[in-house]
Amino acid sequence: MTALQSELPSLPAEPDIALAERLFDELSARTGGTEGITRASYGLGEAIAHDIVAREAGGLGLTLRRDPALNLYATLRGRTREHAIMIGSHLDSVPNGGNYDGAAGVLAGLAVIAGIVRAGIVPPRDIVLTVIRAEESAWFNASYIGSRAAFGALAAAELDQVRRSDDDRSLAVHMREAGADLDALRAGASVLTPAEIGAFIEPHIEQGPVLLAQGAPVAIVTGIRGSARFRHVVCRGEYAHSGATPRALRRDAALAAAELTLRLDELWRDLEAEGEDLTITVGQFATDPAEHAFSKVAGRVDLSIDLRSRSPALLARAPDLMRDLAAQIARRRGVSIELGPLSGTEPALMDDRLAMRLTGLAEAEGLAIPRMACGAGHDAAIFANHGVPTAMIFIRNAHGSHNPLESMEIRDFAVAARILMRFCLEPGNISA
Repeated sequence: MTALQSELPSLPAEPDIALAERLFDELSARTGGTEGITRASYGLGEAIAHDIVAREAGGLGLTLRRDPALNLYATLRGRTREHAIMIGSHLDSVPNGGNYDGAAGVLAGLAVIAGIVRAGIVPPRDIVLTVIRAEESAWFNASYIGSRAAFGALAAAELDQVRRSDDDRSLAVHMREAGADLDALRAGASVLTPAEIGAFIEPHIEQGPVLLAQGAPVAIVTGIRGSARFRHVVCRGEYAHSGATPRALRRDAALAAAELTLRLDELWRDLEAEGEDLTITVGQFATDPAEHAFSKVAGRVDLSIDLRSRSPALLARAPDLMRDLAAQIARRRGVSIELGPLSGTEPALMDDRLAMRLTGLAEAEGLAIPRMACGAGHDAAIFANHGVPTAMIFIRNAHGSHNPLESMEIRDFAVAARILMRFCLEPGNISA
């Protein structure tokens, strides 16, 4: 028992934090490199991570099954089969990412279940460690592939039309190579029934600096922002000599793209002043390396636009706002701006009653923890939008995420795991 645990109210079982620490180290050693962690969706790193968790879950005597999309479910049987508690997250990562994004949620659930098993306790309800495939959209131009597939919401066309960013091969090819059941996926079969799930809880590192600034180890999430995304914006002007082409005769793609970026920031400021919840990000911005040169006016710039909000109404009108802005700049600058295909995700509200229960259980740990909105996308949004009572527990993390510098303290992880343990073994509902 750690010093932290000895200071807090006792539990009939303790999460196996040592197991989680060991597995974090193994994940880092086996899927890491000189620059962070890489666990590609339906790639080798993700498969290694799933095999590690399946090995440990099988060693605990849990019942293992995989669905057609290769999501893993490891079940500890409770006194009743009805309304199971599902705990988990994803194990894929962005290229050169951090070791805790996604994995913290999976290992928190495993640590809780391991503690229950080793204490010889039968929980009130089944507890299902839920290990989801392909949450990150960095590899394929699609979000929440694994969790959408579990609910039969992955469109058959996506299997062939969505292609991986680094090799341009289809999602179907990568899933088939990993062992997925493409026939079942094309048929849209659902393996999860919302009415049969009592709760889905996703622990996850916070991907921003709020908890660090507040000095809080964990927080309860109130909602998840949705998104409207133009991933492949192309601004086309005309290449010209930098010294021989006067300003009035230029069709400068770099200036047009820069103006679009600044105008988007002004749009964000204006909408925020109206009370709207949103972020707008130009995350990619590049001239064409095959044609650009120091002494050339830029004839092409590629960029991306990512708008996120908790407001469905704003997400619905945002694409038209961006199209109008692009058209104005294109006319004035004598260029074309093609926003390209629109993709996005729906916002999701977390279950308020479940959030209140978790907040109360945190108070049993001697904590007054904040509640906060989530700006990043998570599989919890899919569960919530399918009618499953859903909650998220954020764990404090330094240096953001999607980078090698993610830095979660194991003490904070232990606090989240103890809150989960209390939820799974609420007083009066324990069978030893």
